Amino acid sequence: MSSPGLPDLADFHSALVIKPSSLGDIVHTLPAVHAIKQARPYLRIRWVANTEWAPLLQGAPFLDSVIAFPRKSFRGPLAMIQAARWALTELPPTFKPEIVLDFQGLFRSAMLARASGSRPIIGLSDSREGARLLHDRIIPVDASAHAVDRYLAVPRAFGISVDADNLQFPLASGSLPRDWPQRDDLIVVHPWSRGAGKSLSPEALQALCDALAPQPVVLVGMTEDKSRPKGGHIMDFSHRTNLAELVACLRAARWVISVDSGPMHMAAAVNDRTLGIHTWSDPRKVGPYNPKAWVWKAGRIAHRGELTDLEARAEGEVTPNAARRMGEWVLQA
Repeated sequence: MSSPGLPDLADFHSALVIKPSSLGDIVHTLPAVHAIKQARPYLRIRWVANTEWAPLLQGAPFLDSVIAFPRKSFRGPLAMIQAARWALTELPPTFKPEIVLDFQGLFRSAMLARASGSRPIIGLSDSREGARLLHDRIIPVDASAHAVDRYLAVPRAFGISVDADNLQFPLASGSLPRDWPQRDDLIVVHPWSRGAGKSLSPEALQALCDALAPQPVVLVGMTEDKSRPKGGHIMDFSHRTNLAELVACLRAARWVISVDSGPMHMAAAVNDRTLGIHTWSDPRKVGPYNPKAWVWKAGRIAHRGELTDLEARAEGEVTPNAARRMGEWVLQA
């Protein structure tokens, strides 16, 4: 039974999910949407995702369609109007009635929801930028909780039982990129992030790779930094994989070592042997949700739920010595 004030999903033929970005947040939303589909298999689910992230969802069996939102095409003072016009054309429902689930919680996503013409629009209590003014119903969430737990409040509010210990992250299966080494002992390292202060320094990355020798190391990801670590055991696949291929690479790895980033969450979703590196972010809120994954924080490697408040709030860069110890730990784990 749905929470008071919420409609019954049985009254709808379709659901429009608004979650355009970011990469990590899309991964965090997967268990909630998958749980809804599992409990209400008759519900046709459409998902709006930014064009660059849409391949992560395309082909997922629990989705009926993925709508690529060309966010980067809308710039300048008229960007919001252009986005609204796009939504008026691209988002009207094929199957009615349709309910809208705005997981993004920003004014732009709420505007897209309104322009779709579907009702009601369901939002979360931690929405920002005045988005709640455009929502018809609000689901209360704990703003301090991990993103996965916040989004799981949606299916639960509709009376859907969710087992947090048995969640599914149904990412696109993908295929390995061309020339990918066919062996089962690869350690995939994703050392770069767009977030300030999250990427490994060239010195720390070299120390990490040195510590992992002679195990084969594969670098993945994207960066403007031209420097690369040296070593005969290192293979550079940076800028050589699309999203679906990256999923396959992370799934096939013996270990994945990644800085706090979208690919870190992708790795934890498909590979228990993931080590996420957190410099200033709180792993309890934004770390890999997989309970079997590991995090490095404040010089300690542990499961995110094992960190103390002091450790979780600590800030500090990854020094070459710390990176070396990480590599040694992975080889012994």
